[in-house]
Amino acid sequence: MKVLVGTLNSKFIHSSPAVAYLSAAAEKRAAELDSKGKKGFKIERAEFTINNSDDYIYNEIAAAGYDAVCFACYIWNIEKTLHVCENLKKAFPKMVIVLGGPEVSYDAEELLKAKPFVDVVIRGEGEKVLPDFLEALAAKNDKAVKNEATNDNIGCRIIDGGCVAPEDVPNALNKADDLKILYYETARGCPYNCSYCMSSIDKKIRAFPMERVKKELSKIIDAEPRQVKFLDRTFNWSAERSEEILSFIMENDNGTTNFHFEICAEILTEKLMKLIAGARKNLFRFEVGIQSTNPKTLEAVGRSANIDKVLDNTSKLVAAANCPVHVDLIAGLPYEDMESFKKSFNEVYGLGADELQLGFLKLLKGTVIRAEADKYGYVFDGKAPYQVIKNDFMGPDDMVRLKRIEHVLDDFYNKGGFNRGLAAVIASFKTAFDFYDCFAEFYFREGYQRSSHKKEDNYRILARFAKEETDCGENIKEALYNDLTERMNPEAVKRFDKKGWEI
Repeated sequence: MKVLVGTLNSKFIHSSPAVAYLSAAAEKRAAELDSKGKKGFKIERAEFTINNSDDYIYNEIAAAGYDAVCFACYIWNIEKTLHVCENLKKAFPKMVIVLGGPEVSYDAEELLKAKPFVDVVIRGEGEKVLPDFLEALAAKNDKAVKNEATNDNIGCRIIDGGCVAPEDVPNALNKADDLKILYYETARGCPYNCSYCMSSIDKKIRAFPMERVKKELSKIIDAEPRQVKFLDRTFNWSAERSEEILSFIMENDNGTTNFHFEICAEILTEKLMKLIAGARKNLFRFEVGIQSTNPKTLEAVGRSANIDKVLDNTSKLVAAANCPVHVDLIAGLPYEDMESFKKSFNEVYGLGADELQLGFLKLLKGTVIRAEADKYGYVFDGKAPYQVIKNDFMGPDDMVRLKRIEHVLDDFYNKGGFNRGLAAVIASFKTAFDFYDCFAEFYFREGYQRSSHKKEDNYRILARFAKEETDCGENIKEALYNDLTERMNPEAVKRFDKKGWEI
C-alpha cells in the first residue's frame, strides 16, 4: 500500500514539522511490520505550497498512484486542500482521503457530512493513531477502518489522537535547507489561557527530555540552516530550562544560524536577560505578543498580564541591541475601541522594536473567543482565516482604517530603511499613531496601493507626503537621503539621483 503524507505550506521558505513527525511515525511502524513479515505500507512525503496551482498539486499526486493520501490542514490551506482532495476522489474513488490538523479537528462531524469525499478525520495529534490506522488499512480490517465515504455512521470515521506524550513523538527533523525556515519544538502545550489562541486548549506543558533536545540541536547546528524557528508557544515558561537551551546554543554557535523564539516578556528574569545580552549579535530573535495594553481587554481574553512589567522587560530586551525583537498587536479584541487601540499602538511603538506586527483577530475554530462571539458582537469572515469584520467596539470602517495603517507600517517601518526619515516626520505629529493614520489616508487617497513600488520609490512617496501634508518642508529629504544611501546599493543610489525626487 502506497501512502502520501503531505501538506500545503503558506510559502516556499516554510517547512512542515507535522509532515516530518507523522511520516517518521508511520515509517517506523511500516518497518516494524516488514520485520514481522506482515502486510505493510510505504510512506512518501510531499510539501506543496498554496502558491502551487490546484492542477499542479493534483497531477503530482495523481501520477504517483497512491492508495491513501493524508493531509495536514490549517487556516492557510484548507480551501485548496479540500478542492484537490475532491478531485482526487472523483478520479480515484478507492483512494482513501485522510485529513488532520486544527482546521478539521473541531468540526469533524460537520466536515464529513458536507464533504463526503473525505473518508477519515484525525482529531488532535496523530503520531500514534495515524500508524494504527494505516496498519489496519493495509490489513483491510474493515472493523478498524470503516473508511467508506457512504458510511452514515460519522463517528466511525473520526479518530481521536488526543495529546501525544513526549516519549511517543518520533525523532524527526526536516532537512536543514538554507532556503527554508527549519521549525523545531522542545515542548508542546501552553501555560496561558488566551481565548483567541488554539494553544490555550492544551494547557499542560509536555516538555521533551533535555538530552533529546541537545542531541537534536547539535544536528541542527552542524547542518547550518539559515534560521531555526522554535514552535514552543511560550519558550521561557521555565526560566531554568530556557537558560539551559540558550546556553547550549551559545556554546555551540556555528556563527551563521539564528534562532527565533516566542516569549512572554512578563516572566523574563534578570538572569535570562543578562544571558541573552551576552550572545552573538543576531544569534537570537525574540517575538513578544503584547497584543494590547488595555487591562480590561487583556482580562477579557484571559491574559492577566502586568502590562507595565511587559513593556519594561521588552524595552530592556530592545535596549540590549544584540537580538532583533518583534512585537505584536491584535486589532479587534474585546473592549478595544479606536482610542484604546491608538493608546496601545503608541505605547508599543515607543518601545522601538525592530518590527511591530499589526495583526487582526482571527476567530479560530475551537477557541473560547469564537464560542463567545455573540457576547462581544463579533461578525467575522466565514472562510479561513475567519478574520474579524466588526464587533461592538470597532465598526467595519475602523477595521479598514487599521488595515491601511498596517500596509504602510509594514512597508515603511517593518521592512526597515527609514529610521531617520520616520523620526523626522513623526516629530511633526502628536503621536506615532497620528502619523501612520494620516500617512495611510494620503497613501491610499493617492492610489499608491494599486501597484507595487521599488524601495527607492517609497522614499519619494514619504518625501511627497511630508512636503504636502506636514510642515517638515525640504528638511525631510536630507534625512531620507541618508536613509537611502545607507540602505540601497550604489547602483540604486545612482538611479535615484538621476531620476530625482519626483514619483
